[in-house]
Amino acid sequence: MNAGIGAIIFDMDGVIVDSNPLHREAWFEYNRRHGVETTEEMQRRMYGRRNDEIVRDFLGAHLTDAEVAEHGAAKERLYREMMTPLLPRTLVPGVREFVIRHRDTPLAVATNAEPANVNFVLDAAGLRPFFRAIIDGHQVGRPKPHPEIYIVAARHLGVAPEHCLVFEDSHTGVEAGLAAGMRVVGVSTTHEDLPGVALTITDFQDPALEPWLEPLLSRGAAPGL
Repeated sequence: MNAGIGAIIFDMDGVIVDSNPLHREAWFEYNRRHGVETTEEMQRRMYGRRNDEIVRDFLGAHLTDAEVAEHGAAKERLYREMMTPLLPRTLVPGVREFVIRHRDTPLAVATNAEPANVNFVLDAAGLRPFFRAIIDGHQVGRPKPHPEIYIVAARHLGVAPEHCLVFEDSHTGVEAGLAAGMRVVGVSTTHEDLPGVALTITDFQDPALEPWLEPLLSRGAAPGL
């Protein structure tokens, strides 16, 4: 893929905030309150999925849509209570500086996360003003690994998908970005092995990132949609 980069799109959990360990704790506690033992296999299935899918997986496919929404909202309230005192030191190292450094490039967030969690993280971290588009899992009909959320984000930015760069930490997210025709950088906060990515970084302080990215950005603004 030789196209220059005209826009950058970020997943949230595991990319902007290293929240998956706390999501694991919150699901363990929430499931315990409802008589469900959370196994390691269940936790692995959680990564990168939308909440309605996780709730039905963990608590039962028989649940009504209203019950799924209620469980999902309650679990996320628990997560935010647990995260509130931890958020400043849970941001992925270097992400704030990276966003500020590249603020003149169109930036977006595209995440399967619940809207309340997106607002919580971006507002508490002071990052919202830097993103021209913020797309959550409830703004699309098909969550990741379907590419819809990334295609919608590109459309909001006015940049063709082949000129977009995605930062992802999960297998479902990488699959979605690649299916959208975008170049993907893997952030190894959740998985060290992310097949198909163009580059893997430990975080946004990784010394390999900027030398790899700068030539792609320097090719000039990408054509719009």
